[in-house]
Amino acid sequence: MSTEITAAIPGIFYRRPAPDKAPFVEVGDTIEAGQTIGVVEIMKQFTEVRAEAAGVLTAFHAEDSGMVGPGDVIATID
Repeated sequence: MSTEITAAIPGIFYRRPAPDKAPFVEVGDTIEAGQTIGVVEIMKQFTEVRAEAAGVLTAFHAEDSGMVGPGDVIATID
């Protein structure tokens, strides 16, 4: 069963904590419930995007540095 991770707020989605850092997670990684998979930035405020369930990250649907809106699917976990 797949779980979709959605954006809670509008903003720019980033897969890395900083431009010179490694991504929080990659497709194929096993992740835990509550694990940070990215951040959404709006007006210099950063909100962590966390997995709601444990599993394997199968896809990112939001582009790194791309705009997301509330309810947009960011990633899928199986």
